[in-house]
Amino acid sequence: MPPSPAREMNLTSDILIVDDEADIRLLMKGVLNDEGLSVREAGNSDETFNAVKQRKPNLVILDIWLQGSKKDGMEILKELRAEYSDLPVIMISGHGNIETAVAAIKVGAYDFIEKPFKTDRLILQVQHALEAARLKRENQELKFRAGTDNQLIGKSTAVNQVKQIIDRVAATGSRILLTGPSGVGKETVARIVHEKSRRASGPFVALSCGAIEPELVEIELFGTEHAVAGGGRKIGVLEQAHGGTLYLDEIGDMPMEAQGKVVRVLQEQAFTRVGGSTRVEVDVRVVAACSGDVQEELQMGKIRQDLYYRLNVVPVVIPPLTERREDIPLLANHFLARAAEASGTVSPSLGDDAMAALQAYAWPGNARQLRNAMEWVLIMAQGAANEPIRADMLPPEITSSAPNVLRWEKSGEIMSMPLRDAREMFEREYLLAQVTRFGGNISRTASFVGMERSALHRKLKLLGVHGSNGGESHAAPAPVAVGVAG
Repeated sequence: MPPSPAREMNLTSDILIVDDEADIRLLMKGVLNDEGLSVREAGNSDETFNAVKQRKPNLVILDIWLQGSKKDGMEILKELRAEYSDLPVIMISGHGNIETAVAAIKVGAYDFIEKPFKTDRLILQVQHALEAARLKRENQELKFRAGTDNQLIGKSTAVNQVKQIIDRVAATGSRILLTGPSGVGKETVARIVHEKSRRASGPFVALSCGAIEPELVEIELFGTEHAVAGGGRKIGVLEQAHGGTLYLDEIGDMPMEAQGKVVRVLQEQAFTRVGGSTRVEVDVRVVAACSGDVQEELQMGKIRQDLYYRLNVVPVVIPPLTERREDIPLLANHFLARAAEASGTVSPSLGDDAMAALQAYAWPGNARQLRNAMEWVLIMAQGAANEPIRADMLPPEITSSAPNVLRWEKSGEIMSMPLRDAREMFEREYLLAQVTRFGGNISRTASFVGMERSALHRKLKLLGVHGSNGGESHAAPAPVAVGVAG
């Protein structure tokens, strides 16, 4: 006899059974214990809330009618949903009807089971409820760790065009093919499309085709009917995304055989799991993405033409950062603020020279690389808390490729000035360095910089740079006393 689905899934095993009949609790506990699941019991509302307060369970099986209880099952359900919105609850009743079941679902119950229940149905519903809760938790965790808040940040013409396309296509349900180099935010765009669509309340499931071993792609897509070598029964991403959106990243990395099966799913909205024969019907919107040249991958045979034509209903090109440099300040400040928020620190400001260096950089990794750079700055940049980030505090690959003027000590000041003031500041600093270099000897300084001595005197006076030695003597120079007026 094959192992049960619950044990194969290795689901979290903390279930609270709430029923006023001890025999029913004992029966359900025995069934679920046999499946390797841990069970606690409660006979009324007080015991229920005490048990939940002691340790939040992963699933509650709750009877609607509770004799001798201060609150019935529906009242308990409402309170649980109000305080623990992510806690799945399966309602049970020996006096159930359609109206009762509908009412329970509307309040927030995961499902409804009528007594006397069948053991197989109980096990199946417990499995589904726990798996759904697990997927929801993982999705929230990944979203938090990714630091994404599903915003397409920028005011450039290129970004505004993408925003307009999103607004027009999101509600249609049409398939979308996103193209653009790695790191530009294709998944962010896919999530925005989902959130603006009629499927927003449904799941958003992402699958990176290039991150999976080719022989495992079909298992990830379609799931398995029974345990297979190396793992147990699995629910595939197509089934997980039912009623929502499935994001397929790097479709050119999907094996050709799997691509052919996806074509059939897009045609029929149905499939069979790996190793099974049961037809599974799904309602899924597919948003696909490719970071390479789609036409080139078509010619190379990496993408099936029939799949391409079914996915490319609405093509959307996401521009690289080099085509939207005016958006870099907004993105950099946003990523820096998010990194500071995540670490519980105050977000520093970016100096004008640092911002100029960021805008001058090539960004081969696009927005993803910019986000990583801002996290690096928050951790590694040295300086006072209230000191703006200078260009020389940026990651080495950015600093080393910045224009020379941005690596100057006073680059933060000079980049905030108009040309006339910047030129004056540079001349002052340059001549101060040269006068110091030649020990205050104006004649030698004038000879080196290529100016007449009298012209240099006038320039130094105008800029407020003074040498202690007039420069007439050829003896060893006196100690230098130079200063910058103003």
